[in-house]
Amino acid sequence: MSSIVEDFTVFLVVGFVAQLIDGALGMAFGVVATTALLSAGVPPAHASAATHLAEVFTTAASAVSHIAFRNVDWRLFLRLAPAGMLGGALGAFVLTAIDGAVIRPFVFAYLGLMGGYIILRFVRTKPPRPVPPSAVPAIGAGGGFVDAIGGGGWGPVVTATLVGAGERPRYVIGTVNTTEFLVAVTISAAFVIALVTGHWRDAGDLSIHAASVAGLVCGGLLAAPFAGYLVQRVPAKPLGIAVGLLILLVSIHQILRML
Repeated sequence: MSSIVEDFTVFLVVGFVAQLIDGALGMAFGVVATTALLSAGVPPAHASAATHLAEVFTTAASAVSHIAFRNVDWRLFLRLAPAGMLGGALGAFVLTAIDGAVIRPFVFAYLGLMGGYIILRFVRTKPPRPVPPSAVPAIGAGGGFVDAIGGGGWGPVVTATLVGAGERPRYVIGTVNTTEFLVAVTISAAFVIALVTGHWRDAGDLSIHAASVAGLVCGGLLAAPFAGYLVQRVPAKPLGIAVGLLILLVSIHQILRML
């Protein structure tokens, strides 16, 4: 019983902090939560499933906040959502077909790259190059795929690409966060379908992670209503560098442990 309470409390804090960061930057809930779950010994597919189940609730609350603060570009939303959902479903089916022990080092390597990418995104300044509207679905599909495979990446891929192209950060973050709700629902549904059809043979007993998921959900829900406000107030650069550095260092530490 004490172990369940401890898991819930730890991931309550993780979910709260991760969602505050995500609300301010438009990215990082998935990579922070997944990094924490993997560091606790949760298999990669289980970690991704748990993170996306939590994101169904947190992104719903975050989306309401961004819509209320009028941070959503609905034309961008309609171009991103279908492609992101398709890419996410494909990524979930690929992940559930691979043995957890085999893919675990690669997922940590991916998260480390995401950490480094986040740092570069906020350190490097380059002239913006506009993204053609026709390229937005491809960005969404790629973001959804890597998000499902690595348990996070929708924000770092989609938000960083669009903001780096010169789009207005407030509306990119609000739109990407709102779209993420549909992507999280799709990926979670794909994990469920993979489980009930027998495609996910390495599923095991998912209930053992219930306390961690509940903690992520509750922590994220507590922080999510502030998302629309934070994106307009919090200085993104120092926070983004700190988050990227944390993810990178944790990933390197875990890879060294496995070696």
